[in-house]
Amino acid sequence: MAYIVLEPGESIESALRRFKRKVISEEIIKDLKKHAHYISPSQKRKLKSALARKRNRKRNKKLQNGQG
Repeated sequence: MAYIVLEPGESIESALRRFKRKVISEEIIKDLKKHAHYISPSQKRKLKSALARKRNRKRNKKLQNGQG
């Protein structure tokens, strides 16, 4: 859980900005979205495979553009 200590004389806006930065750096939102719905193991494998194909396609496209 992300928490910050309010410094003496610090405005609420700057404290809120620090808190938001800390939440982003700890990837709390990403983790919440990841666990929002149950994904079966077979769906996880399919998703992982699809992401790998997308990554490879992008890498191959970049290599072809660089050489051609």
